[in-house]
Amino acid sequence: MKPALIGIPWDEMSSFMRGAAEAPSLIRAALFSEASNPFSESGISVTREAIHDAGDIAATNGEAMLARIEVGITSLLEQDFQPISLGGDHAITFPILRAFAKRYRRLSILHFDAHPDLYDELDGNRLSHACPFARIMEEGLVERLVQIGIRTMTDHQRQQVERFGVEVIEMRDYRDDWPIDFDTPVYISFDVDGLDPAFAPGVSHREPGGLSSRQAINTILNLNAEIVGADIVEFNPRMDVANLTETVCAKIVKEIAAQMLRV
Repeated sequence: MKPALIGIPWDEMSSFMRGAAEAPSLIRAALFSEASNPFSESGISVTREAIHDAGDIAATNGEAMLARIEVGITSLLEQDFQPISLGGDHAITFPILRAFAKRYRRLSILHFDAHPDLYDELDGNRLSHACPFARIMEEGLVERLVQIGIRTMTDHQRQQVERFGVEVIEMRDYRDDWPIDFDTPVYISFDVDGLDPAFAPGVSHREPGGLSSRQAINTILNLNAEIVGADIVEFNPRMDVANLTETVCAKIVKEIAAQMLRV
């Protein structure tokens, strides 16, 4: 199997600010920039030759886009690729996991985020970027959902955590040696606002008190599980400062891809 980049330039389900649809091309450019070194911290070189680039899924409107995403990811999985999706807002994760559920009987999600994204609906929209994990858990697409970096949780979302049996590591309780073990393949969903805005200011919903880039990378490097897919979402270039966030996104992609290539 081989990692495959696929861009999903779509942010129609964003509730506050658009701009995440502009991210995929910038993350790609930063990943393969001459200013960066292709070697990961695990000693794997993540070059253009090492990772397949499947291009972008052409954006359309509404639920037709969700169907298009599911078809695109299904195609990559059928070719034995490990998709790394470049969003886009977090609404893309629901159709991606629909595709993965057809391939993996047992699967867990490691979800980095400031927000649980477990709303039943937001402003009447059950497909909002604030709702993907409610839809995923309702449909039983994964065995476990582990969330890390959470620091905004409404009463409703706490009820949803209890309803779906979600394992939440809130930032107020976070420690660097927190054990996160899986006995299934793992899908990583990385919302960039899980990082503290000091490290990643280019997001629509800045929430201080988050993970450092070092803490997030260490969590990925220390993960004792097979990583079969990932997405990196909610990078909004319109909010970035000195291209800092696109560089961090590229670093996260590189380290995830390297973990895939090690197997």
